Amino acid sequence: MKSWRVGVLAVMATAGAQGADIRMETVDGDVSLQGPVGLTFDRMLENHVLAEDPVYLSACFRERTETDLWQTEFWGKYMHSAVPFWQATGCARLKARIDDGVENVLSSQLPNGYIGNYREDRRSPQGGWDVWGIKYTMLGLLHYYDATKSAKALEACCRLCDYLIGSVGSGAKRTIAQTGNYAGQPSCSCLEPVVWLYKRIRLRQDFGGQAAAQKYLDFASFIVKDMTEREDGPRLLDLAQKGVPVAERSAAPAGNSIWNGVLTNRGKAYEMMSCYQGLIEYWEVTGRKDLLDAAVSSARAIAAEEINLAGSGASYEHWYHGAEHQHEHFPHTQETCVTITWMRLCQKLLAVTGDSFWADEFEKTFYNAYLGALSLDGRLFAVYTPLDGTRSEGQIHCRMHTNCCNANGPRGFLSFMRSLVQAKDDTVFMNYFVSSRAAIAVPALGKKALFETHTMYPKNGDVDIRLRIEEPMKFTLMVRIPKSVAVKRLAVNGKAVGENALGTAKCGSYVCVGREWKPGDAVTLEFGLPVKMHRLGHSVAFTRGPVLLARDSRFGDGDVGAVLRTQSLAGMFADGKMVDFPQECFSQDDNVRLVVSARLPVGAHDENRDRANLTTVRFCDYSSAGNNWSPSHWYRCWLPLMHDTLEALKR
Repeated sequence: MKSWRVGVLAVMATAGAQGADIRMETVDGDVSLQGPVGLTFDRMLENHVLAEDPVYLSACFRERTETDLWQTEFWGKYMHSAVPFWQATGCARLKARIDDGVENVLSSQLPNGYIGNYREDRRSPQGGWDVWGIKYTMLGLLHYYDATKSAKALEACCRLCDYLIGSVGSGAKRTIAQTGNYAGQPSCSCLEPVVWLYKRIRLRQDFGGQAAAQKYLDFASFIVKDMTEREDGPRLLDLAQKGVPVAERSAAPAGNSIWNGVLTNRGKAYEMMSCYQGLIEYWEVTGRKDLLDAAVSSARAIAAEEINLAGSGASYEHWYHGAEHQHEHFPHTQETCVTITWMRLCQKLLAVTGDSFWADEFEKTFYNAYLGALSLDGRLFAVYTPLDGTRSEGQIHCRMHTNCCNANGPRGFLSFMRSLVQAKDDTVFMNYFVSSRAAIAVPALGKKALFETHTMYPKNGDVDIRLRIEEPMKFTLMVRIPKSVAVKRLAVNGKAVGENALGTAKCGSYVCVGREWKPGDAVTLEFGLPVKMHRLGHSVAFTRGPVLLARDSRFGDGDVGAVLRTQSLAGMFADGKMVDFPQECFSQDDNVRLVVSARLPVGAHDENRDRANLTTVRFCDYSSAGNNWSPSHWYRCWLPLMHDTLEALKR
């Protein structure tokens, strides 16, 4: 149930390298997740992906009565994960469902190439979410083509893209950036499948090869021009070059709602990141380094200014300087579509830059916001996952029995597996630590290396990696050292790696171990998982390694929103300060992944001396907090500090 073949693009960027000069290696990998993460994946696969009905999701393509909504994204999102999961499992039931859905979509295509559900007078040039839906339809068809080499699916995708070129291309009355909302970002994000289509057609001589593919590259170039040069468009290049924060790339909306000015607002998080994903794809085939640089700088700005301690962000799906406001109460925070798109962008940036920064960001998101959005039975993904409150099922969208986040959710696991282990030339990169079996082809050797990993990370920091190879192989293993850990020991076959190697291993980088590997060789790591305090205003939060901690009402240890007595902790509440939270390796609830405890001065009404009557307070990992989705089950990550009375009187 848990193993499949995935295509992995892996590259290490060299200093001064230009996009066109970096040779991307495509390698196949086999991945099987085990342990607690594997069990979570199994539940999601069985109760979500295998339980979905793609015929129902694609039924809207036959109606063509829509004027405003986004039903047509659901089928394409489903295909993104369902197809590789079918390839992995060989599940005949899943394959039959996929085929039925594809046939439903193909048979709905109009003579002019259109596949969609919009009424004719409201289609692509008029706006709405029609082009956005076409984007996901193209992605769905291309995923199916990649798995089956179906000429029918590829031809349908070509005809659909041809329709799009005629509707919103360079000769159209309204170009692509003038359609849809948010300065055209949703429509412009179709750049990603347009470049995908170009890459595939140029390799198919029976479809015309490079000559036939050129029109798709030309269309991609036109989209990029609209994305970057139109004054009223997304302006994803010049605003990035000027260092304009992503939350400030639009004029202030009129009125009191962020939704005002929806046609021109460039701050929609999901769509902006989707556009940058497309720009990276375009850089790969053209070498336009300025576009890659804009994507990297914007993503780094998002990480610094918007992503919270749980690894996600946005309020009402818009950027809002969320990192500095994450301790405050904003509505509709951490949309799961934002979480998934951030993961996909980090995955792509890790692949094309080799910078472990993106693996650190991805890991934080995966173990917190992503797993926290998934129901215990794996059946549903929440739409929003706030940092305090309760968790619940999201509302339905577009008059259908699903929503955008539920359709998007499984793609996060796919991104995790596709970047678990990567390879370039004679180098293998171990990016994440999870109990698993992962085989990767080492391109320079033309052979596969199989890694068997046993660990409970991030519950503890012990990692054991065994090489299950049939004969000796000489390659370099790059082991990522997460930025959130403390390195205690790295050993090969029980012998500690030299101090020089460890001395150059900064947290948030890779340790390089080059040797001739023999069958059964073992790489063992021991990480410390320090607890750190984070302070914003009159609130504090705690992280342990990559995991955000939360109080949870299930522990029955008092009001989860109770203040901490500031004077009793004088000098302790410095941002980034280490504190001691002894781990408790047990929990009365099997659904909690991690439990730690601390002695804290909880409560403002204390008549004892400072530091007296400390209370034992338990914390769990954020992904487990509130995971029974009950309205009576509360959790909280940012804990309030007691206000100083004298300071209040001075004001």
